[in-house]
Amino acid sequence: MDFEFPYRELPAVLRGPRVERRRVLIGGSAFWGTIVEDGPDAGALRLDDGRLLEADAQVYLPPVSPSKIIAVHISYASRSQETRNRPKPTETPTYFTKPPSSLNGHGGQILKPADCTYLNYEGEYAVVIGRTARNVTPDEAWDCIEGFCPALDMGLQDFRDTDQGSMLRVKGADTLLPIGPGIVRGVNLFEQTLRTYVDGLVVQEANIGDETIWGPHYVIADIARHITLVPGDVILMGTPCHSRSIDPGHLVECEITGLGRVGGTVVAIDAPRAGVLGVGHPPGDTPEVRRVALGFDERVPEYLKANLARAKAQRSGT
Repeated sequence: MDFEFPYRELPAVLRGPRVERRRVLIGGSAFWGTIVEDGPDAGALRLDDGRLLEADAQVYLPPVSPSKIIAVHISYASRSQETRNRPKPTETPTYFTKPPSSLNGHGGQILKPADCTYLNYEGEYAVVIGRTARNVTPDEAWDCIEGFCPALDMGLQDFRDTDQGSMLRVKGADTLLPIGPGIVRGVNLFEQTLRTYVDGLVVQEANIGDETIWGPHYVIADIARHITLVPGDVILMGTPCHSRSIDPGHLVECEITGLGRVGGTVVAIDAPRAGVLGVGHPPGDTPEVRRVALGFDERVPEYLKANLARAKAQRSGT
């Protein structure tokens, strides 16, 4: 079995030509299209009905309609080194889920409630399932992948204490999963670099092939031992080191070379009305919350810390 890298043969989903499918909102209706890769119209979006549009001028919808979203807790060596002080966090992957209602399109608003302090970014790539996967081997799992998307697995870390087991409110609140702008296949994912930006400054950076602990083929085969994955389902493949909290007004983006760049702007909203009345566990600011939200600065590269400090200083005007 081909569990590790390099591959005996490059899987079809990683081989060219590159194809990127996007979903846009026009006149209140959703339309699918494909990015033109070559020729005089390269970079434009050609809708399935033949119309040719300027890609950057569109309103983007999430390019997925999953029955479930499953996320790997830690799957990058630098993230494991930062949070666990070792290059591999656990012997096998562990997971949590995000509800489909957390989906957000490229260029959308990421909502930060007034009663929450810590909204952390996590730049990731998402795996989109294209064929039903149940009881498959890692080698077979590659054929179940439709493609890949840049994604931002945002998290309200204030609920880390009470929801540590499920991560439901930490990662599941509305708007906390910007994804897209398209689904891409035909690119060797493991030759690409992931970068997260806050206000245009790099705050996370990793070569995917160098840092990957478990590839998507292993993760799909693991999950599909007991949970059937169906077309449209999404798997989030973890983030590198230096996930940190950001504030309203910040523009956060995840760019993966070869795949594209997804982003959203953090927007402040009122605290939920039921929470003000004392319903449910309140957001917290405990040592455990701060441990995750603020991370371990001594274990991450200096330039990432400096860039985040610059972005926050620019936002505050200091």
